[in-house]
Amino acid sequence: MKITLTLVLVGFVVFCGVLVLESGADFGFLENGKRGTGKGCILLQQTEGGEKSGTANAPISKNERLEAAAPATFTADHAAATTVMLGAADAKTEDHEAGFKFQLELSSKGAAIRKATFSNGLHDGRRSGFDDRDYKNPQPLVILSAVNDRVLSMANTNFVFVQQQLRLRLNELHWESYEVAKSLDGSQTAQFEAIIKDKITGEPVVKLTKTYKVIPGSYLLDCNIVVENLSAFAQEVRFDLRGPVGIGREGVRADMRKAVAGFQKDGSDGEILTVRRNIKKLRKAKTIDRRRLTKPGANFLWAAVVNKYFAAILVPVPDEGKDFCDWVKDEKDGRVKPGQTGRFYNPDGRMGTGDETVGVDLKIAKTTLASKGQVGCKRKYSCKLYLGPKDKSLFDKNEYYKRLGFVQTIDFMTCCCPASIIKPLAFGILALMKWMYGFIANYGVVIIMLVFVFRIVIHPLTKKSQVSMSKMGKLAPKAEEIKKKYANNKAEMNKQLMALYKEQGASPIMGMLPMMVQMPIWIALWSAVYASIELRGAAFLPFWITDLSVPDALVRFATITVPLLRWKIDSLNLLPLLMGVAFYLQQKLMPKQAAAAANPQVAQQQKMMMIMMPLLFPLMLYKAPSGVNLYIMASTFAGVIEQHLIREHIREKEEVESKGLVAATSKTGGKVKKKKPKPFFKT
Repeated sequence: MKITLTLVLVGFVVFCGVLVLESGADFGFLENGKRGTGKGCILLQQTEGGEKSGTANAPISKNERLEAAAPATFTADHAAATTVMLGAADAKTEDHEAGFKFQLELSSKGAAIRKATFSNGLHDGRRSGFDDRDYKNPQPLVILSAVNDRVLSMANTNFVFVQQQLRLRLNELHWESYEVAKSLDGSQTAQFEAIIKDKITGEPVVKLTKTYKVIPGSYLLDCNIVVENLSAFAQEVRFDLRGPVGIGREGVRADMRKAVAGFQKDGSDGEILTVRRNIKKLRKAKTIDRRRLTKPGANFLWAAVVNKYFAAILVPVPDEGKDFCDWVKDEKDGRVKPGQTGRFYNPDGRMGTGDETVGVDLKIAKTTLASKGQVGCKRKYSCKLYLGPKDKSLFDKNEYYKRLGFVQTIDFMTCCCPASIIKPLAFGILALMKWMYGFIANYGVVIIMLVFVFRIVIHPLTKKSQVSMSKMGKLAPKAEEIKKKYANNKAEMNKQLMALYKEQGASPIMGMLPMMVQMPIWIALWSAVYASIELRGAAFLPFWITDLSVPDALVRFATITVPLLRWKIDSLNLLPLLMGVAFYLQQKLMPKQAAAAANPQVAQQQKMMMIMMPLLFPLMLYKAPSGVNLYIMASTFAGVIEQHLIREHIREKEEVESKGLVAATSKTGGKVKKKKPKPFFKT
């Protein structure tokens, strides 16, 4: 029993530690993380077949001609470098849904997205949208940004003439841009054009036309690429398309950025599967095959980069008459592989400097274009790009998002429990929180109420557990005697112990069972609070905990570095300190372990736990989001109150039993009754 209970306590600490590690293993104090001198994954890296994702040459000037790396027969001329703005940084409307959700800064270089910024709008007289959570001067949140001003989202990179085995780096080319076109429905369209010519004759060979379209009230934008053959001969071509890149780090402690791909399983009723590569895995990947986002036996739907709260999801649109896109493929040397890959970027080659990010790439399958003017001389590739929050209610409300399974971009920390259990529980808790918010309008109060409601619901189970542990503690001396007496006969020892526990109404399993039953619910509740987009920017009190997604920071001061440990502390966070007090009270009121009374070693372990728990958790969670700490603190204080009530119940029960009263069984409703004298004879 001593070993079993010790393992339960150790398991609980490990379980909590795993949750903390999954939410940030650096304890939230390391500002720059681990530093290194290795090169890492640089921007100008070699890819298959000798092709490069960038160029080691000096930047090409405006008047220079872009040529193939090998002896070339094709070239393209630079247009004027321009910037085109789509959407709006400020929606300027009372109905935020009718305004633009974001603003795109488009660059003529590669006809790409240099920056995507969420719009701020007016709704019911107040600001709405997403900001960068800067407590001094909040600005609209940038969801996508250029990497080192060279790698841009949605850029056309290598354009390959398959027969000639030549390629042009179109991401280094400034495309011709046109004025923004505005439609009656309020949508805006930008168009770019690039013409590839024969280097000797100057005659046009291929024209690429790329358009972006943004629609008011939608997180989706359209991106279309048309490749047209302008020569008198058929051309076999392919190209690479860079997907979204440069998503910012949203997690206060852990870097939760990932490259994710969605698939629909063959023969299934719409089941959506995903493959994920987090930023650590992408950084360590040495080959392109380790970066591929693949799912054998399933059809590719989308590729995305995500952080804790937001997602940029690129959806290749299937050709007319087809259910799934079949033009995202990596074809080389007669082999066909999935064409969607994740990528890690680290421009300065040093870890922890803040420029690290992730992106996705698409390789477009080769196609044969008929000669100019013939049927089949053009090929259109359509994509949709979602730039918005990871919000289940939004994904469920929109039929397109729901059909493609965008909800799969939402991550929960499943720990030791199956995701099939945790995800439904977490989504259910999120729905309950949102429903409660409709009445209370304060997520801090919602978290506290949810914790207390949950404690009340599971109180009967907790009460049985505590009563059983109390009985086990009182039986410890007798249990030790049995163990000594039958030390050489394990079977008889276990038989006698079980008989002792049964006689006294105690159960070793009952002490552990409630914890095992509650664990999935606690994990789901933790995950729901940790990953909820609704808590981002939500205030609890106007003077303290003004954002439940960041540390509470009661008092801010200049950053202090703890010697040797390199911990960075820039604020006094009160919640973790209150949590330490709650843990101390909880340990103080915890019923003694079964063997503690008879075994000094177990008693010493209990004493150490009483010291370590109140110190360990506040340290690990010092810079955790205040919503998570508020939940843990409320749960712990609720547990303290609950344990006090249970101890009072146990004390009263013992007093009643000592006065000759008998506690009723569960069949009698838990009430006590006096012993009735037996009759002298039976009738």
